[in-house]
This record gives sequence, C-alpha cells and structure tokens, in this order.
Amino acid sequence: MEQMTLFENQVMQPLAARMRPRDLDEYVGQDHLLGEGKVLRRLIENDQISSMIFWGPPGVGKTTLARIIANRTKAAFIDFSAVNSSIKDIRTVMQKAEENRKFGEKTIVFVDEIHRFNKAQQDAFLPFVEKGSIILIGATTENPSFEVNNALLSRCKVFVLQALTPDDVKRLLDNAMRDERGFGNQDIRIEEEMLYKIAKFSNGDARVALSTLDMVILNGDIDENGAVTVTDETFEQCVSKKSLLYDKNGEEHYNLISALHKSMRNSDPDASVYWLARMLEAGEDPLYIARRVVRFASEDVGLADSRALDVAVSAYQACHFIGMPECSVNLTEAVVYMAMSPKSNAMEVAYMLAKQDALNELDEPVPLHIRNAPTKLMKELDYGKGYKYAHNFEEKMTEMECLPESLVGTEYYYPTNQGNEAKYKERLEKIKAWKEAKRAEKKESD
Repeated sequence: MEQMTLFENQVMQPLAARMRPRDLDEYVGQDHLLGEGKVLRRLIENDQISSMIFWGPPGVGKTTLARIIANRTKAAFIDFSAVNSSIKDIRTVMQKAEENRKFGEKTIVFVDEIHRFNKAQQDAFLPFVEKGSIILIGATTENPSFEVNNALLSRCKVFVLQALTPDDVKRLLDNAMRDERGFGNQDIRIEEEMLYKIAKFSNGDARVALSTLDMVILNGDIDENGAVTVTDETFEQCVSKKSLLYDKNGEEHYNLISALHKSMRNSDPDASVYWLARMLEAGEDPLYIARRVVRFASEDVGLADSRALDVAVSAYQACHFIGMPECSVNLTEAVVYMAMSPKSNAMEVAYMLAKQDALNELDEPVPLHIRNAPTKLMKELDYGKGYKYAHNFEEKMTEMECLPESLVGTEYYYPTNQGNEAKYKERLEKIKAWKEAKRAEKKESD
C-alpha cells in the first residue's frame, strides 16, 4: 500500500472528515442525550458503555459518537462495516474479543449501518453479546424494531438521535469557518445569511452542510489577493436549485408552510400546488411537508371526509419510499385532495376543549364502574361494579355515564354539516336524545 504524507492526507480529506468532532465538547446537537448530566454523556465520560444502538437520520453524528467513545474508552475498539463484512469476518473478530475477555480486557465493536446485516450475520454477534465478550454499538438510519433481530435488540439500549436543527448546523459551519482544520487560515468572504441558507438546505444533515460549504468555497470568486468570495449565484450553481428560501431567521420557511396550509384550508388547489412547488424546489424535506399534510387531514378535514387521512398517510409513505424528485407528484395528489375535500375543524376543537379540562380541572379518579378489575381485590373494591357492556344491549349502547362526575354533561365534539360529518351529526343527535330519554326513565323509576 502506498503511504501518503500527513500533508497529502489532510488535503485530500473532505471538509466533513476534517471537521469531525474529536470530543464531546466539539460535538453539536443531541442535547437530550449529551447535555450536561444526561444519561449518554455520563456513560461516555465514566467509560461505562453497554451495548447500544444509535438510530437517527443521516449526518447527525452516529459514527462520530462512536469515534468519540473510541477515543475515551480503555477497551479495545473495533470499527466494523456492515457493507463489506462476512460471517467469517465477524467470527474472526469475535474470537479475538473472546481472547481479550479472558485477559480482563473489554472489546467495543462498532457496526456502522447495522441494518444492512442479514439475520445470520446479526445472529453471529448474539452469543458474544450475551456472555459479555463484546460491547456492541450499532448505528442505523432504519427503525431497529424492524431491522435488528429481537434477541439482539433486547440486549441493546436504543438511543434515538434527532435531525440537527438549522441552528445546530449553522454552529458547525461557523466552526468550519474559524477552525484551521477548515477555512480558518484562509480569507473567505461569505455572508452569514449564506451560511444559514446552506444550513437550511442540508435538512439537518451535517455531512451535506459541510460538503456544500466546501463546494461553494472551492467554486467561489478569487481576487488578485487570493480572497474567496461566495455569491448567491455560486450557491445556486453548486446545489442546482434556485434560492427560493430561506432568510436568516427561517421566517420564510414558516411563511411558506403557512401559505400551503391556508390555501388547502381555503379549498384553493392551484395556490396549494404553487406553494408546494415553492417549498420542494427550494430544497425542503418532502417528509416535513407530508407530516404537515397528515396533520391537516385531521385538523381541517376530519370526519367531513375520513378518507383524507388515508390519502395523507399514503403520501407520506410514498415520499419515504421513493424520495425526491419522484415523490413530488404524490404530494401534489395529497395536497389537491385536501384542498378539494369538505372542511371541518371539529377534531381540533374537540381536543383543545378536552385538553383545557384535562389540564385545569381536578384530577378526578376514573369512575369505578368503568375501571378494569383483573384481580380479586379490585373486584372487592367495586372496580367495574355497575359496568354495562354495550354489546349486550339491543341498541349497542347504554345510558351509562363515562365522564368524571364534575364533567357530566360536558360536550367536546361539535360536528359540522360538512360532507360526511353531517351523517355523524345526525347520528350523534339521535344518540344523545336516546340516552337522555333512558336516563329520564331511570330517574323516574328510582
């Protein structure tokens, strides 16, 4: 193998590799796990790592965390790739780890992209994790509940890493501009707003952000003194997208999603598709838009067209399966469907009214007659006494009260006359009238 000089190695490394955080103080994001006093930070600082899996989107620091652990631990550290490793490779490493264990030395095995291992490969780790020969750290972008064997998963603590916020990414870019590993020793002229555009464009992926910064600086305008100036035109050329958003504070981002939401609410399919295109062509994450459409389906359509939620969820799944640019048509279908659907905000109103009572009223106990009574003691304490099983009655309902005593008679759901909800409104009125009559009869008989 040809040996490179240190200088050559540094020059050839991409910015994201050069700027990889070396310790927890340089690490950005994941404060819910790595903030002062948080559990994962304590485990790393005290070198008390147990088998775990880091689950999160690309570019949020899963591999970086593993390397920070490698730098701090007294254990032997083995970096394993799920892409090009066979069962034979795994067994060779496990035998070495078993030898280390016999001499009292721990071995940490880091497996990047552990979801790429098949069942047989994952099973090869299991006996060594069980008897403590290795501490396994896996990294995955896929849900480990579906991609990691249950037996192996049950022996690992799963830590969920979140997408970096634009402010997190901006901090990384600022560090790259100041640090000598980045551009700290060069005369680079780039506006703060441009750094924020790059942060927003990256969609929470630090690797994308640093690679984009590297690209725009390499393609910037160089003057006679060697200073590099990065312009909007440079940025647009490098990312192959028109700079439609965002501003420094991210306000335009929220303006655009608001415009989309309100256009759908106002039953305007043309405006809805326009604002959708504005967001997608500016680099917005399609899954973010899809999540907002799912929310809209219940918040603004609801039971006026209960199929709206199915359409929205299907659009989200389609975006997840095929990504951009192909999923743009799936989102268009969902957005137009929402715009053309009859509208009802009864679900939103119902929840907000119930939420207010749940937060502000006394925490009354659940009425005894609708409590479950799985034990003899509970039955002796009258749990479930007086409960009426609706299916035992001809009408499939009873006059039984299910709210706490202080809230009896309170109403939260107010159905509208829109679309299918008109049918629910009519049925609810009949249900209430029937129950009222039955309660009146009971009161007279008592």
